[in-house]
Amino acid sequence: MDTPSLRQLDLFAQMVAAGNLARCANDMGLSAEEIARDLASLEMRLGYRLFEDLEGAARLTPAGRKTAEAMTLLSQDKADDWDRPAPAAVAAAPMPPPAPIAAEPPRRTIMLAAPAPVFGHLQDALAAFEAANEDVAIALDLHVQSAADADAALKRGRADIAYFYALEAPADFPSRYGWSEPVNIYAGADHPFARSQSVSRADLAAAPMLAMERDNAMRAVIEAALAKRKVRSGPVALESDNMAAIMAALRDSVGLFAAFGPLARDLGRMEGIKRIALDMPLPAVEIRQAVRPDAAETPAVEALADFLFL
Repeated sequence: MDTPSLRQLDLFAQMVAAGNLARCANDMGLSAEEIARDLASLEMRLGYRLFEDLEGAARLTPAGRKTAEAMTLLSQDKADDWDRPAPAAVAAAPMPPPAPIAAEPPRRTIMLAAPAPVFGHLQDALAAFEAANEDVAIALDLHVQSAADADAALKRGRADIAYFYALEAPADFPSRYGWSEPVNIYAGADHPFARSQSVSRADLAAAPMLAMERDNAMRAVIEAALAKRKVRSGPVALESDNMAAIMAALRDSVGLFAAFGPLARDLGRMEGIKRIALDMPLPAVEIRQAVRPDAAETPAVEALADFLFL
């Protein structure tokens, strides 16, 4: 999963292991406020909450638990004595054989690959499907972002269902449209563009920008959307996957920032940050669904894929 920063993911793992904010802060030598700020930034990026009552017991939400499993951030204890020889047997009266225990039927695991914010959108439906189908377990792969990612995951058997970002339907493999997320551009409330009734392409070309780091998949989607409308953005004043740094730079009018999805919705509600009024609409980012080529042979996969559209 390349969207959040490695620091944010490490903090999430440490919080899961510590169990509360004060212990995590003590273990990492950081302030509780710094950890809470970075976790809030991570939740904003993902589009859903990871913890219930962060200041108290810091219990994982169902989505947080799924995310921890998907990112394999929790280390598993290993038995220290697996390789030790077994102790010598002690003579004893023979025990009767145990009564046979009926084996539970195996659960069918469906692998869903999707960007983390898309999982946030689908989490209630996924929980409802699991509750109604006790023989089905849903596992997550949060690495898929693009059509190419989804195609590779489905063809290689790493996913049964994949959601991905696109600006239009890919020609290489079948998919269906789920919903769209508009791309918007934001500025600090004191920035001249925030007070302007209309901002043009020429205005944007001269304005410094804030951007996610170069290898961030969401940045590639945003740049493709801008290019589709022939929007040339200005010089990049800050590259960061730390949302706290981006928000501070926005409020200080260091540059403009383009976003879509839950991140854009959160920015639009924040004090000191405004969505600028463009003189042309930007293309929306489509969220599309694809299933593996032989999905028809597995009714549970087809049923889940259809259920997510209800």
